[in-house]
Amino acid sequence: MEKRENFKSRIGFIMTSAGCAIGLGNVWRFPFITGQYGGAAFVLFYLIFLLLLGLPIMAMEFAVGRASGKSSVRSFHALEPSGSKWHIFGYAAAAGNYVLMAFYTTVAGWMLAYIFKSAKGLFSGMTPDEVSAVFGNMLANPAEQVTWMVIVVVIGFAICMRGLKGGVEKASTFIMTSLLFLMLVLVVRAVTLPGAGSGLAFYLKPDFGKMAQSGIGEVIFAAMGQSFFTLSLGIGSLAIFGSYIGKEKALTGEAVSIISLDTFVALMAGFIIFPTCFAFGVNPGQGPGLIFATLPNIFNAMHFGRVWGTLFFVFMSFASLSTVIAVFENIIAYAMDMAGWSRRKAVLVNLVLVLLLSLPCALGFNLWSAVTVPGIGNIQDVEDFLVSNNLLPLGSLIYLLFCTTRYGWGFDKFVTEANTGSGIKFPKAIRFYVTWILPLIIIGIWVTGYVQKFILK
Repeated sequence: MEKRENFKSRIGFIMTSAGCAIGLGNVWRFPFITGQYGGAAFVLFYLIFLLLLGLPIMAMEFAVGRASGKSSVRSFHALEPSGSKWHIFGYAAAAGNYVLMAFYTTVAGWMLAYIFKSAKGLFSGMTPDEVSAVFGNMLANPAEQVTWMVIVVVIGFAICMRGLKGGVEKASTFIMTSLLFLMLVLVVRAVTLPGAGSGLAFYLKPDFGKMAQSGIGEVIFAAMGQSFFTLSLGIGSLAIFGSYIGKEKALTGEAVSIISLDTFVALMAGFIIFPTCFAFGVNPGQGPGLIFATLPNIFNAMHFGRVWGTLFFVFMSFASLSTVIAVFENIIAYAMDMAGWSRRKAVLVNLVLVLLLSLPCALGFNLWSAVTVPGIGNIQDVEDFLVSNNLLPLGSLIYLLFCTTRYGWGFDKFVTEANTGSGIKFPKAIRFYVTWILPLIIIGIWVTGYVQKFILK
């Protein structure tokens, strides 16, 4: 078995972990769900729930990873009480990462494809209907769908092949630094557009009247769900990076740094989307089609629109690739932990496996479009439903119970591990909250997801 690597630097750990958390949920879903639920009032609740829900569970994932020194598929074996069955969840966590990549690689491929479409000037002079048709035609073309998916998978595994320090850490640090720079450039362009002020007001000025129109309960639940799912918690995607770090820093402080970076990216995405949409009279709450059908029209109307459109999709690609690389590292760690394989063998076997698992989603918009599940949708919708509505909330619940109950690792051992090192400590005073109240909130999120999906439709 190869010697286990550690991160070269703290900044590498933060950038890689943040890259895992930062993905299309931040730069795609966050702006349109904010637009849908009334702007700043939604953002306010989102920030509150990030601290109440996301922070404790992230600290727990990191603690389980660091204390065990293993990937999530083996970490429970190392820490669970003798004779208990917590380790069974490790296999569910591993499955969650594979299912996530089964559809995420296709979506990341769309982002890459649009870099080249924008750079070539494909959208120049097109009507809105023609721009919209470009996306529909891409989905309907199996060769194009599969080609871009394969490119994403090969890029991700090629980076992981170079190891933790030389590949994952170096690439994640470059990608995240570039993403932040691109974002600032795009924010400056967006907020200086004529008419951008009304978009900024919508985004920054809480309007509780608009919130009441949507239903305060619905908005609060949406904010709760977005804050919960944006961090990729519950399937051990972050636990692996905890296993690669030393004991110098307390884990709550590290979680705060990562959540702050994740939140910064989500908020900045809003500063790009809302001023741009309002400047051109576009509804920012219209759903995912905003990115592929509407924004290319807006870039068309700008001076140097081809440049701004290309930069925007480079930014989107960096956000998606940072998650792909982080989750691929998780998948490789499973093979190395479970089978004792070399990194090279783990990469090559998983390269083939992920390509095969990603084919159904890529073909689910064309050759296999007839394959649907009533109440859920096509293949991508089913895979997303398995991860977002089930594995993330239930996995987070498992981490929570494992770290707080005497039947698992236990609160005292968790806090000792989380608070080892300098920095912000996990507050023991919230023991009752994380043991009794937070589990009920997570169960509520899970149940409400089913109610909204199957009953309130």
